[in-house]
Amino acid sequence: MKRVSRVLMVMVSTSLVLGACKKKQPTPAPAPAPAPTSEAPVRNTPTAPAPRDTMEEYRAKVAAARARLLETIYFEYDADELREEARASLDAKLAILNANPGLRIRIAGHCDERGSDEYNIALGRRRSEAAKRYLTDRGVDASRIETSSFGRERPAVQGSGEEAWSKNRRDEFEITAGGDQLRAAP
Repeated sequence: MKRVSRVLMVMVSTSLVLGACKKKQPTPAPAPAPAPTSEAPVRNTPTAPAPRDTMEEYRAKVAAARARLLETIYFEYDADELREEARASLDAKLAILNANPGLRIRIAGHCDERGSDEYNIALGRRRSEAAKRYLTDRGVDASRIETSSFGRERPAVQGSGEEAWSKNRRDEFEITAGGDQLRAAP
């Protein structure tokens, strides 16, 4: 009996020692991280306020708007049709007029020295009305725009010849009200 218990004891000890030396099972590798998505998470970060103009920059913009508004447009000989550059100038004036609802202007049509007084007064009138019509067709209230004609009475350039005549076939613009509150177009 004593022998059996010794044998049992030796077997139990051996199995304990062998069990302690048993190789541990490797732990499974961690699951891979999810692939990044193309959409960035939406964050509500405060945006920096738009930089404001300094007083000097603001005055320069207002002066540029005034100069653009008063810019003269020119016509071909014996014509009241708006040329491409005249339409571009009127588009710029349109933006300024829309930004300044209290602004009123006068458009004065002029002609070169050729033709009778009556004809040139009528042509100057048609030229100023063409510019007004362009602006009112694009939303400017007609009551904000006066027109007049000086015919050939007030030439911009003295002389006879195409160079002088081309500068005298024109519409001039004048601010009649609201100029002291003028703001630059956005």
